[in-house]
Amino acid sequence: MTDLFEKIKKNRGPLGKYSKESHGYFTFPKLEGEINAKMKFRGKEVLQWSLNNYLGLANHPEVRKTDADAAAEWGLGYPMGARMMSGNSNLHEKLEAELAAFEQKQDSILLNYGYQGMVSAIDSLVDRNDVIVYDAESHACILDGVRLHQGKRFVYQHNNMESLVNMLEKATRIVEKTNGGILVITEGVFGMSGNQGKLKEIVGLKSRFNFRLFVDDAHGFGTMGQNGIGTGEAQGCQAGIDVYFGTFAKAMGSVGGFIAADEQVIDFLRYNMRSQIFAKSMPMPLVVGNLKRLELLRTKPELREKLWVIANAIQKGFKENGFNIGTTATQVTPVILNGDVPEATNLIIDLRENHNIFCSIVVYPVVPKGIIMLRIIPTAVHSLDDVNYTIEAFKTIKGKLEKGEYKAEQIASVSK
Repeated sequence: MTDLFEKIKKNRGPLGKYSKESHGYFTFPKLEGEINAKMKFRGKEVLQWSLNNYLGLANHPEVRKTDADAAAEWGLGYPMGARMMSGNSNLHEKLEAELAAFEQKQDSILLNYGYQGMVSAIDSLVDRNDVIVYDAESHACILDGVRLHQGKRFVYQHNNMESLVNMLEKATRIVEKTNGGILVITEGVFGMSGNQGKLKEIVGLKSRFNFRLFVDDAHGFGTMGQNGIGTGEAQGCQAGIDVYFGTFAKAMGSVGGFIAADEQVIDFLRYNMRSQIFAKSMPMPLVVGNLKRLELLRTKPELREKLWVIANAIQKGFKENGFNIGTTATQVTPVILNGDVPEATNLIIDLRENHNIFCSIVVYPVVPKGIIMLRIIPTAVHSLDDVNYTIEAFKTIKGKLEKGEYKAEQIASVSK
């Protein structure tokens, strides 16, 4: 018999085993100061490409004023209790109605947190007689929701429609026996690769198979499509998305999220979604602040246009200089290099300390061994000067990496 804590001490996990060396620098770093393109890291100004503040709304002056005024008027406690019991308000319902209208759906439900909401929504929508079919590169919140499912589940190869058809055929044979339904889950924008989910092609499969489509559009809400409605708008298939998930934590620069769908689906979720039934209502300052953010998202298309100027410029610059940015078709910009974990840590130290650039680093087990991914997040608050400076810095670090200058036996240690 093993003591639980002894087991934890011996196996810290693939990332946790580096916690002593990495904490506070590679993991759990602290970006400080006003949310902007340039912030402070360990007391020094850096050009950051790490925050999903796509439209620059996190620190928009109108948003800041609205947030401050709402906090002064309502405090952080109101309304008290869960929505079902005592935590509902006209403003909560107003935000839900405006989100539904924006997403061209009948109704929507607010979520205190996007991750928690996605997990709970999947758990609520299916029972043991139903089958889930989901994309292999789905976000962790989808995977955790799928794991709660007590019925069958099938994973299809990322964006591979032939694989999806095979899984749908298997799922159909099962539900014909159980009298259940099929839920297909994918993402609008995949947050690591920047790929778009093949939503239009998936919607097209409804003519062959009987299923409902649930789309996690966390990175697409506010950024994709002519009006920022999302990836469904961009691909001309918004009506074919049965359950639409969006978050406030990216384009809106806030906290929380929502699900939009037909009225009866949302009504079902209100009365069956455990994470919302048993959790305190979203505080009023967040509700009021999110109403203001949604207003600006709708009425200031220049913010989204600026995002795309920066995204297109930096992706064009990387490509022209021989960088591999994968197959991104969105603003998310992965820069893919070859190297091991110790090399990655030396590279990122060089980038942060000598070039004053802060971006997220992704290594195994998130990506395959031998791969270093530097994820660049363009936003409306970046400038073309920022783009040009970053391209030049990346050319330098790529050259050093290829010459083996970052080689090491162990990950780098940085003084705290």
